[in-house]
Amino acid sequence: MDEVTYKGLTFETYISREEIAKQVQRMALEIQRDCKDENPLFLCVLNGAFIFAADLFRACNLPDAEITFIRFKSYEGTSSTGEVKKIMGLSESIEGRTVIIVEDIVDTGVTAQELRNLLATLNPKTVKMATLLFKPASLTVGLQPEYVGFEIPSKFIIGYGLDLDGLARNLSDIYVLKEDKKDEN
Repeated sequence: MDEVTYKGLTFETYISREEIAKQVQRMALEIQRDCKDENPLFLCVLNGAFIFAADLFRACNLPDAEITFIRFKSYEGTSSTGEVKKIMGLSESIEGRTVIIVEDIVDTGVTAQELRNLLATLNPKTVKMATLLFKPASLTVGLQPEYVGFEIPSKFIIGYGLDLDGLARNLSDIYVLKEDKKDEN
C-alpha cells in the first residue's frame, strides 16, 4: 500500500518493511557483540514497541536473554502530551543485570529519560536503549540511545507498532503523514 487513511488523515509509505528488517538485523548484531557474555533483560515499552521488540529479540542470538514488558503513555493523537503516565510496572528484579530498553520511537525523550531514571533506582549493572526510530531534533532532554535503527525528522508516523489513537499498529511498513512528507521536499 502506498497510501493509507486513518481518522481522515492520509499517510504515505516512509520506511519499507525490507529497510526495517535490515536495521533490526544490524542492531541485533551490535547487541550480540556488546552482550555476548551476559544474560540481558530486554524491557519492551508497550504498546508501540511490541512488534519491533519481538523482531529484535528473535534476531539476537543470546541464549540467556530474557524479555519482559512495561507500559508508559505520553501520546494523544499525533503529539506528545509532555506528561508520562506509568500504566504497568516491572515485576522482575534487574539488580546487577544489563537491561536493554526497547522503544519504538524516541521523540522528546521524556518517557525514555523517566524510564532510565526509574530503572537506575533498581540497581542494574547497566541500562542501554534500543530504539527503532530516533528524532534528535525533537529531544527536550539530554538522551542518546545506544542502538538506533533510523534517525528521522520530526514527522508524525504510523505502522510497525506505531499508532494513531490505537489504529495502524498492524501495518508492516512505516508511514508518514502526507503533509509532513511534502515538507521534506
